Amino acid sequence: MSRLFARICMIAAALGVLLLVFGSATAPVSAQVDPNASAVQERQLLDQLKTIQGLGTIPDTKSYVLEHPAGRYWEHFHNVTLRWIAGIAILGFLAVIVVFYLVRGSVKLQSGFSGRKIVRFNWFERFVHWMTAVCFVILAISGLNITFGRPLLLPLVGAERFTTWSEAAKYAHNYLSFPFTIGVVLIFLMWLAGNIPNRTDIEWLKEGGGIVGDKHPPADRFNAGQKLVYWVVVLGGGIIAVTGYVLMFPFYGTTIDNMQTAAMVHGVAAACFIAFMLGHIYIGTIGMEGAFESMGEGTVDVNWAKEHHSLWLAREMERGSKSAGAVAAE
Repeated sequence: MSRLFARICMIAAALGVLLLVFGSATAPVSAQVDPNASAVQERQLLDQLKTIQGLGTIPDTKSYVLEHPAGRYWEHFHNVTLRWIAGIAILGFLAVIVVFYLVRGSVKLQSGFSGRKIVRFNWFERFVHWMTAVCFVILAISGLNITFGRPLLLPLVGAERFTTWSEAAKYAHNYLSFPFTIGVVLIFLMWLAGNIPNRTDIEWLKEGGGIVGDKHPPADRFNAGQKLVYWVVVLGGGIIAVTGYVLMFPFYGTTIDNMQTAAMVHGVAAACFIAFMLGHIYIGTIGMEGAFESMGEGTVDVNWAKEHHSLWLAREMERGSKSAGAVAAE
């Protein structure tokens, strides 16, 4: 009887040990973790380490970065700040143009058309201008889609059509950047000599350039306003091209920070470029009578040249007279 009792006690003790071990393994942890402790604060961890980086086996160590706080700042800039900058710049400049047109109207040719024409731009100059201009328009529309397409266009056309359009716009934006860049370089080389600022430009600005008021101050082939457009195209287009290619060919000597900076510069520069070009388009079309023909046909009326580019006209007439004299002498 005593042996049976001893065995029962041993079995009970063994079961107790098993229950104790099993229970300690499955019981919930009673230790308390402070959710506000600095060790578990993601923001503080990111601020201290700048990035959260893991390990990997591929050669590209940039792929090891799991979290990058600058990406959040860039996302806010792209989705909020850039939209405000672009919207204010483009819509604000457009509003100024509309008000100016309603108040000033189109700049009319005071002496009327003479019927005599003079060549202002040759075929190659016009080709480069229109190639660059067409590329600019497509690049502007496709670029604005990146910034405003999702909040404005997506709800109107639906996800499927927006996806198709955005894919086509992306390819157009990438490929047309090359002829646009070539055009900017050719414009820089073709017209550099005529776009160096001088004292005549200061007087032209003082007189309002024939846009503000009724005076038509003397100007050479390019007046101060056109020189400003030239340098905006050359410098602004250059900045847009360089930053665009940094984004198109990522990690070629750049980092994530560099590309995010390039994206911000690209977006702001492009928005300001578009806004400024609205003024150029306005003056070249409905803003000034007879201006469109200079790039549309390559020729302008002699009276138009006399009013807006008198110094250039005088030099061309003198050159023509010398050429005619040389032909007569032969």
